[in-house]
Amino acid sequence: MARSATTTRKTAETEVAVTLNLDGTGQAEVSTGVGFYDHMLTAFAKHSLIDLKVDVKGDIGVDSHHSIEDAAIVIGIAIREALGDKQGIRRFGEATVPLDEALAHCVVDAAGRAYCVASGEPVGMAYVRIGGEGVLYPGSMTAHVLESLAMNAGICLHMRLLAGREPHHIVEAQFKALARALRSALELDNRVSWVPSTKGVL
Repeated sequence: MARSATTTRKTAETEVAVTLNLDGTGQAEVSTGVGFYDHMLTAFAKHSLIDLKVDVKGDIGVDSHHSIEDAAIVIGIAIREALGDKQGIRRFGEATVPLDEALAHCVVDAAGRAYCVASGEPVGMAYVRIGGEGVLYPGSMTAHVLESLAMNAGICLHMRLLAGREPHHIVEAQFKALARALRSALELDNRVSWVPSTKGVL
């Protein structure tokens, strides 16, 4: 059974379409209008092995906030839909990922109980803007992306930045840690044919 989903969401601010396959090879086609975010979602796909297609048409003339947030919401919804009843998944995943001076630690539980804790970022991350030409990525948005994805995917997500100084490195380490943790949690365990919970459901 294919663990894939296609999800769309349209508001007065954005129009988002996401297609993903949890059992992919990390292929990505991403267009959000925010270059750095495209880079992060491409890295997320590569390291989670989730095939990911994201297309966002948003009000980036106002700000990048809506496009970034709404993409995370729809990715979360698509993950939840692709997981189905979660039969046979490992459920828990953990990863610690370095990028030069930055070090991020992520733990996830695909339990259906949505929760997010993100800690450890320098205070200054809330004020930086990351990117080259065009629309920039606010450093404050990473915690918001994590929360939006977790709440809509139905996962418990803990992200701790253990070290970091350069904003690009900090954000990239976090996205890669999330990817690797999800890769472990969402993959199928060939020894398990049931839903991994004493309740019988997740």
